[in-house]
Amino acid sequence: MTKYVKINKKLIGANKPVYIIAEIGANHNCNLNTAKNLIDKAYEAGVDAVKFQTYKADKLYSKKTPRFSKDDIDPYDLIKKHELPSEWHKKLFNYTIDKNLDFFSSPFDYESVDLLEKIGVPCYKVASFEITDLEFLKYIAHKNKPVIISTGLADIEEINDAINAVRSTDNNDIILLHCNSLYPSPYNIVNLKAIQTMQKIYKMPIGFSDHTLGIHIPIAAVALGACIIEKHFTLDRNMVGPDHSFAIEPEELKKMVSNIRELQKAIGDGIKKRSILEQEMYDKGRRSIIAAKNIPQDTKISRDMIVVKRPGYGIKPKFLNKIIGKKTKRNIKAEEWITWNDITK
Repeated sequence: MTKYVKINKKLIGANKPVYIIAEIGANHNCNLNTAKNLIDKAYEAGVDAVKFQTYKADKLYSKKTPRFSKDDIDPYDLIKKHELPSEWHKKLFNYTIDKNLDFFSSPFDYESVDLLEKIGVPCYKVASFEITDLEFLKYIAHKNKPVIISTGLADIEEINDAINAVRSTDNNDIILLHCNSLYPSPYNIVNLKAIQTMQKIYKMPIGFSDHTLGIHIPIAAVALGACIIEKHFTLDRNMVGPDHSFAIEPEELKKMVSNIRELQKAIGDGIKKRSILEQEMYDKGRRSIIAAKNIPQDTKISRDMIVVKRPGYGIKPKFLNKIIGKKTKRNIKAEEWITWNDITK
């Protein structure tokens, strides 16, 4: 079991900075400038990586595959229209790493894996639909790079099969992403608690690949322990294409990244204590025992001589009954706080 997985120089796992992937997918619309513009916007938003999808329609869908109910085009023809040209991969890889971002892609066939390996991707992302193709998983795992596996549609048995397939190659660098495979995913099927279930079972980095509308669900996933967030984004949701409508736009991506970074700072270490930044509030805002009137030296303190109010420089209020009857070691003026050094033991 691997508690942490390294992608390039970034360590991924519990208590490490959330690794945020801007999923470009098919939203480049087969336009190289659009693809580069998406990378630019992802960089400006502060993500860690951009991800594409690498496939050939001939190797992905049978031409006889029935049309999905939401589409007005056959799956084969839809995929054919959105293939990322092979010759663009190296260009986009170089363009991305020049911005100090990680570039990788989801391969959907063996030749796509070889292409990505040739350009030098730092890891591989397996899409949910491919999780049951165990021979394909082994082929990817043999590249000896981290394998990120989305688990949409999968049950525990199928996830176990996928993990065992990767591990059979002596590759233990596995990251699992909880996921739903509806586009967009309605909130009532998201089941974010599955992230915690997977953490308990697998003891490895668990993230979340999000297909809901908006940015609040992936932010909530981070609060539940997701160490990777993958989110589709587009330049404009009104663009024509299969993934634009449920993707977020650049300003939303920027806000999501900012909110995740702020949230992770706020999560903290779980130890209930005050921050050193709160010290002034602690000293001046807390109450302590204060002289209600002038109390001469060697006077036995009675209840009417003292009050409890701010600041908190004096003896804590819980010790009020312990100081009644004690003698003062000095003249204490009204409104002065009383310390243990001011009274007899």
